[in-house]
Amino acid sequence: MIIYPAIDLRRGRVVRLTEGSFDAEKAYFDDPIAVAREFAAAGSPWLHLVDLDGAKDPAQRQTALVSTIVQACGLRVQSGGGIRDESHVRALLDAGVTRVIVGSLAVKEPELVASWLEKFGPEKIVLALDVRLNAAGVPQVAIAGWRADSGLALNDVLAKFTARGLRHMLCTDISRDGKLTGPNFELYAQLRRDFPALQVQASGGVSSLEDLRRLKREGAPGAIVGRALYENKFTLKEALAC
Repeated sequence: MIIYPAIDLRRGRVVRLTEGSFDAEKAYFDDPIAVAREFAAAGSPWLHLVDLDGAKDPAQRQTALVSTIVQACGLRVQSGGGIRDESHVRALLDAGVTRVIVGSLAVKEPELVASWLEKFGPEKIVLALDVRLNAAGVPQVAIAGWRADSGLALNDVLAKFTARGLRHMLCTDISRDGKLTGPNFELYAQLRRDFPALQVQASGGVSSLEDLRRLKREGAPGAIVGRALYENKFTLKEALAC
């Protein structure tokens, strides 16, 4: 299982949001480059880097800062935020990003995103699909920075993209994000059953080393860890070791 330590950027600082709300922001560090270098020193092979300003307003994308972080830390980086057209994908790849994270656009313009999978290859694109469970317990995909529901079931969206070559995706249960309440293990188990070839990254809620051990035991290919690191629930070295 790959551990992806996370840096969320807003106005050049390292922050975390709760349930994706910009009104529920907590700032941790003013120097994201130093944080990324610490992750590299701890032995992490990857960094998960999200441009929250870009996600909120594509005109405010922090591509230059992302490029600086990539070059400074030497890690493989997956990054996104405000990806709306092919030029944005190319800009991040040119900045040294290994994989570009595409979110709501995959639901709004699926044919466009599918064309990127074909053009850039399945190792260069990772879908970020964020879900809320409906009354029947079915995960529904949220869009617009989690502010709206698409009305589409997660499995229906994934079925279309896996048929077009999708290999990597991260899935966040919005109700768990930033709360340190533990991942939605049932959600990730369901995804492994329904899409066994998909490299799914568990995102949201990791609060302990036991959470990571359980995800690994249950076969999760990857896990994104953010707030738990910043609030000293465990160290990145401990996470990598387990």
